[in-house]
Amino acid sequence: MTDALNLTQSECAQRASVVHAPVYAISIDLTHAADPTATTFTSHTTLIFDATGESTWLDLVADSIESATLNGQPIDTSGYDGARLPLEPLLPHNTVDITARCAFRNTGDGLHRFTDPQDNNTYLYTHFEPTDARRMFACFEQPDLKAQFEVSVTAPSDWQVRSNQPAVASPAQGDVTVTRFGRTPLMSTYLVALAAGPYATTSDLHVIERADGSRQEIALGLLCRQTMREYLDEQDIFTVTKQGLDFFDEHFGFPYPWGKYDQVFVPEYNIGAMENPGLVSWNENFLYRGGATKAQRGQRAEVILHEMSHMWFGDLATMQWWDGLWLKESFADLMGYQVAQAATDYPDGWVQLALGRKQWAYTEDQMPTTHPIVATIPDLEAARQNFDGISYAKGAATLKQLSTYVGTDQFFAGARAYFAEHAYGSTTLDDLLTAMEGASGEDLRDWARAWWQTSGPSHLTPVVTRDGDGAITALRIEQHGVDHVTGQGILRPHRFTVSLFALSDGSLQLLTDLPVTLTERSVALPEAVGLCADLIVLNAADETYAVTALDERSLATAGVALAQVTPDLTRAVAWSTLWGMVRDGGLSAATFADVFATQTISEPNPSILTVLAFLGAEAVGTYTPQADRPGQAARLLQVCLDQAARTAPGSDEHLIWVRGVAGLAALTDACSDEVAALATLEDLPTDLRWRLTNSLAATGSWSVADLDAQLAGDDTMTGRTAYAQAIASRPGRAVKEQVWKALTDGSPMSNDHRRALLAGYRQPFSAADTRADLPAYLDGLEKWWKTLGQTDAERMIAGLFPLVDVADGDLATHPVLTAVRAWLLEHQDAPSALYRTVQKALATAERSINAQSAY
Repeated sequence: MTDALNLTQSECAQRASVVHAPVYAISIDLTHAADPTATTFTSHTTLIFDATGESTWLDLVADSIESATLNGQPIDTSGYDGARLPLEPLLPHNTVDITARCAFRNTGDGLHRFTDPQDNNTYLYTHFEPTDARRMFACFEQPDLKAQFEVSVTAPSDWQVRSNQPAVASPAQGDVTVTRFGRTPLMSTYLVALAAGPYATTSDLHVIERADGSRQEIALGLLCRQTMREYLDEQDIFTVTKQGLDFFDEHFGFPYPWGKYDQVFVPEYNIGAMENPGLVSWNENFLYRGGATKAQRGQRAEVILHEMSHMWFGDLATMQWWDGLWLKESFADLMGYQVAQAATDYPDGWVQLALGRKQWAYTEDQMPTTHPIVATIPDLEAARQNFDGISYAKGAATLKQLSTYVGTDQFFAGARAYFAEHAYGSTTLDDLLTAMEGASGEDLRDWARAWWQTSGPSHLTPVVTRDGDGAITALRIEQHGVDHVTGQGILRPHRFTVSLFALSDGSLQLLTDLPVTLTERSVALPEAVGLCADLIVLNAADETYAVTALDERSLATAGVALAQVTPDLTRAVAWSTLWGMVRDGGLSAATFADVFATQTISEPNPSILTVLAFLGAEAVGTYTPQADRPGQAARLLQVCLDQAARTAPGSDEHLIWVRGVAGLAALTDACSDEVAALATLEDLPTDLRWRLTNSLAATGSWSVADLDAQLAGDDTMTGRTAYAQAIASRPGRAVKEQVWKALTDGSPMSNDHRRALLAGYRQPFSAADTRADLPAYLDGLEKWWKTLGQTDAERMIAGLFPLVDVADGDLATHPVLTAVRAWLLEHQDAPSALYRTVQKALATAERSINAQSAY
């Protein structure tokens, strides 16, 4: 079954040469969906298409096929393997008619069903990317075989039912209603969407008035389960949605193409959000229970704009195959931050990209599993793994560099040309380059090869000499990089800014900003000669993508004056540089902790402080040796507690510092009484209370009875999941054995519950309690890959990887590292996606040991 589920690029390309102009009519019967004993639903598909060959296959993952005909003749279903149904003989014009029983899912893919324990209401939603539409209806499951879809759903009459297009008819038939939706424009199968259940709803209308006198009305809708309605911040979400629609209408030059714009917030979602045209689906974690800081709302605004930009980048113009995944995700990632910065009340988009999102890219780009942005994707398993920091964050950063290289106006002009030429079609790298070259007048082929068709980051290093008075006598910037795939050195063209600061009597002042164009191995900056610069920040406006470093004098200055760096974006870049040096083992986590302890207390930007609160815990919990961890954690925890005490309860600053407390309190049992007092504050957001609760559980400071009391105050679906994580977080070998058994004995569980148990199992405070599971971990790898879906298997491989400490051995001798390396050596014939997942988990552990060694 596993092999049958996989799809290769070559066979899909062959099918695309045979199949043409598909049109679907899909009917889904959800009459009995609320019955927990009903495990399947009826799916009926009528598919009309042209063909220029004699045979092909149809994708369908179903419990059973009830009936199937091709051009009026019964199809021999004996060749159905659970994923593919052969179709032959084909005619020039064909009609397929299939009725199947498909399974409700609880894994976040296909048609996901869940029941709210608070009110017993049942809700359903779909998630099909990259190829799970076949779990709900029969189809040609590949992005280039775009089609029009007519969807019809039979469901209880008191339910809300939404799909990509507005409903055109909803006749009642007793207690059920048949909702028929309008025919979609051309789009890919993975973008078909459905939400059904007694969702709470609210609506609005946005009118776009254009300078040419034209006018467009867009109906807006928000949906969530009824017990989350009080947390649906409709005013803020609608405001950002309207701001985004206005921006994209003006800058993309192509009217919003999908009619309405619904957004549905759902639990147990595998990702943050998904760009289904006309029906964007969201992880309901973005509905903040009990309040949110402006920084959190800003992060949500960026995701709103990310998904909205997909209505053009990805939905309107779609990659031909999954090797073009970046054609949508890189652009959407960039647009989320850029448009938040330019068009909303949350102007920290560039700060969030520089200090937050790009850390994902830098981390993954230095692993052996990295790949070019324009990757080679031979099959579906490889495609699923490339929804990563390279396709998203690195791609976004390189597109920002392209915008710097050609100019922002020319960049958007290229986007407009791209949409005008390829609307409702499939695209490749060449299509994008042609559009951008036409708009900019630049030959971008060499630029694209250097940035998008090589792997690994560029490294930019300042080489500075000073005289006895501290004045610079020479400054040059050197770059080096190695393509992690070919092993060859790479030089990329960079355009960026270098900022120089001077420290005098404790006050840091900007001396100058120097524009830099770097196309060779190094470039001199003669303008810096004679300046007494105490701090040199490379890539100060975050215009390029590169791992940077601070020279020795700059590092010392950062330790006493980093909070004074202005503007905010340059300060975010300086923090990012400092963090990168820790992550890569070039700077002790102890030094980062010192800077954290002195500089965060004066940090004025809440978005920066929000990220730093996370990085402080990461520096101690991952990159500090276990022997030193409690002391460092207690020191930084006291900083956060002191700052929380100095801020007004309920204020943004207070909530950010309490989050810092929650992260660090999981690493030490010091100050447990103070942490417990915070956890009982009445005005604390519920989700933040659970984070504190989890930390108290992780160190054994709170008992099961304490956790039971917290659950009694929040006996909701979200509360039960948080409780499961807290129970699993407790220290002790017996606890970890119970968690291991629950995760590996084959018992069914939802994706959210699995994530909760894995998070509890991996608590650093009780890392020693998991060491005995190494043999079982190695024995389980192939079994998990065969028996779980790829998403769950990848979570298990990462989440159950034993936590490592440098006291047990260095990079060459650590028993966990050597055992996993031996497994890789002995299993080179394992499925490539499994092999790559284990490699990635190993590389993460090796990074931890390398950084701990630098301590």
